[in-house]
Formats: sequence, C-alpha cells, structure tokens
Amino acid sequence: MSTRVDGKLLMFDYQRITKWAEFQQDACAKFLADIVSIPSISRDEGKVVQRIAEEMKAAKFDSVEIDDFGNVIGRIGKGSHVIAFDAHIDTVDVGAAELWEGRDPFEARIENGILYGRGASDQKGGMAALVYAGKGIKELALEGDWQVVIVGSVSEEDCDGLCWQYLVREGVVKPEVVVLTEPTEVSLYRGHRGRMEIEVSTSGVSCHGSAPERGDNAIYKMAPIVQEIAQLNERLATDAFLGKGTVTISEIRSTSPSLCAVADGCTIHLDRRLTKGETKETALNEIKALPSVKKHKADVRLLEYREPTWRGTVYPTESYFPAWVMDEDSPAVRAGCTAHEKLFGEPVRVGRWGFSTNGVATAGLLGIPSIGFGPASETHAHAPTDQLPIRHLPRAIAFYMVYPEVYISMSGE
Repeated sequence: MSTRVDGKLLMFDYQRITKWAEFQQDACAKFLADIVSIPSISRDEGKVVQRIAEEMKAAKFDSVEIDDFGNVIGRIGKGSHVIAFDAHIDTVDVGAAELWEGRDPFEARIENGILYGRGASDQKGGMAALVYAGKGIKELALEGDWQVVIVGSVSEEDCDGLCWQYLVREGVVKPEVVVLTEPTEVSLYRGHRGRMEIEVSTSGVSCHGSAPERGDNAIYKMAPIVQEIAQLNERLATDAFLGKGTVTISEIRSTSPSLCAVADGCTIHLDRRLTKGETKETALNEIKALPSVKKHKADVRLLEYREPTWRGTVYPTESYFPAWVMDEDSPAVRAGCTAHEKLFGEPVRVGRWGFSTNGVATAGLLGIPSIGFGPASETHAHAPTDQLPIRHLPRAIAFYMVYPEVYISMSGE
C-alpha cells in the first residue's frame, strides 16, 4: 500500500511487490506457454483472445471485454486517471519450417530457463506479465486514483498502431499515458523511428519478346530508379538518439501479357524508416524528385491499409507511421526510471527500439505520452529463435504493478 500527502507518493512496499511477482513466475510462464501454443497470426487471433479473456476473469479483473475491432480489454480500478498498458497478441507466420530445426513453433517449451516458441518475444511475454500484474494489483489491493486498462491488441503485425487508432478515435479507451510491453530486455524505451509503405510504378508498352524494339520496357525504366533509391538511402537524415532514416526496396514485380512479351508495368515496394524530423511529405517528395522518377514519369504513392480484423472490422488508414520520442524529463519516462530503481535498487537502462510498435499511433499520431518496458529481446522477434528468458517475467510484472501509482505521483509534481 502507499501513503499520499498533498498528492505525493511517500511510501510503497516495493519489496512485498517484488516478492509477490517472483512467486508468480512459474504460473505466469505456464500461461505464456499456453498462449504461445495457440497460433494467432495477424487477423486470426480469435482463439488466443478468448484464452486471455479467460485468464483475466480468473485474475478477478473488474471487467473484461472484447471490442468490435477484436482487442481484448481488461480494466481494474475506478480512479480518475486512466493508465493503459498494451501488448499485441498477434504474430507473424513461422517462415521456413526447416529453420526451426525440427521444433514445432507453436509447441512452447522451456529449456534452461528460456521459453521458446512463436510469439514468445514478440510479444506474448508482455501480455502474460500484464495479466499477472493485474492479478497482483487486485490481490495486494494496490488501489489509487487511477484505473488500469490492459489491452491485448490485434493486427499489429499487419498494421502497427491501427488498433490504437481505433481504440482512441472510437472512444473505447482514453488514456493519459500508455506503457508498451514490446521486448526491451526489461529496460526502459522512449521512442523509435517511424515508417512508411510506398510504391513506385513505371509504365511501358508490351510487344512480342522476339522483337523488343517494338515495345517500351517498364522494367528498364525502373532500373535507374532502383539505383537512385539505393543512393538516396546513403544521404538520408540522422538523429543522435533515433539513428538514421533509411529506405530499401523490399519487393519488385512486373506485368506483361506473357513471359514472351515486353513488360508493360513495373512496381517496387519501399520500406521507408523515418527518423526525427522526417515527415510523410518530405519522404514522398524525396522520391518524386529523383531524376529517373521525373524522367520516366513514375507514379509515387503512399499505400493504404484496409484489411478486415478477425472480427471483420475494416478501419482504413494510410501506411504512414511517424517517428516518436519522449523527452527524458517527461513524467512518463521519469516515473519509469523511479519505479525501476525503487523496485530493483538500480537505475534502468534507457534506450529505443530498432523496430516499430503501436507507439506510432499512441505517441506518433495521437500525442499520448508513451514508454516501453517489456520482457525478452527484440533480436529474437520474427526469428526461428523466438524466445523469452523466464527470469524477465517477474521483473515485468512488478514494474507494471507499481507504474500507475508512481506515474500519478510524479505527473502531479
């Protein structure tokens, strides 16, 4: 329990909380193994949503619901401050089966203190720790002038942040701060680069392949554009914290009447990573200004995502996900640092993700203060080595249990 005077936190039984979390390690790991063993590739998360809802109810959450988008949402408390925690519960597919070295990606197993399986790191470990943090808040009666909203979000791997665009814009959740539980190796993260999905297309005229001079090959028009995009990558802006903006071609395809004909169309897909200061407009204009793009009148367009969730909801959005950074002196970051030091007796490492998270929506598009703290390492995300150290779970549980009270205390200073 805590004692407050003039709205400031004076005491919190951090040792009791860490001991409780440590005691829950095996039960939390078992729950994590359960949900790792339920395949939940993006837009097919229904079964794992039901399993998480079941666990939230067993943990005595005040309410548990599944919204029309398909997210599972557990709530605890009735205070005036809304503190949200997010864990996306969808995964990418398994890729080449032989890379898993004979292991079933959806048969979670524990070896030498490590839990292996698809989604262990990215990011069902965060979800499991959140459910047990909610259980701890209830069992230890850690009440305050706040309510905790724990979201198991869907379709993140398909379109990061879309779930939170829906949650906030449709009035399902209106938090004043969001804790993202993507893997950070139980360190504190305060931002990452953004990204865009861009396509560039050239047009030509098809003809029989035996006489290519009669046509106008769209692939040949694309060839110098490919080279200029590689050169553009080398001169993109950089930021001391977020790192360098990048652009790479992740797919190239063409159209023609047959394989015995000159291509009448060619399209490349660009993965554009945005650092601080780069915007949708600047990134598109850089491509449009390339000499070969202008010479061949190539079409440059920002893509749109409009796929249905597992519940059939379509919520269209541009494939633009801005970079975001929280200031080190912000209440959200300072509260995370304080919570960690009080719990574990040492400063927390503060860093950033290399990949993208739902923070592109919470912080980047919607302006909600957001931080990251999660078990596992992002180096194993999307890889056949997908794994989570079991010892990370109690640290994450304890952090999630105390963060709401610490944040409310420090944000009022």
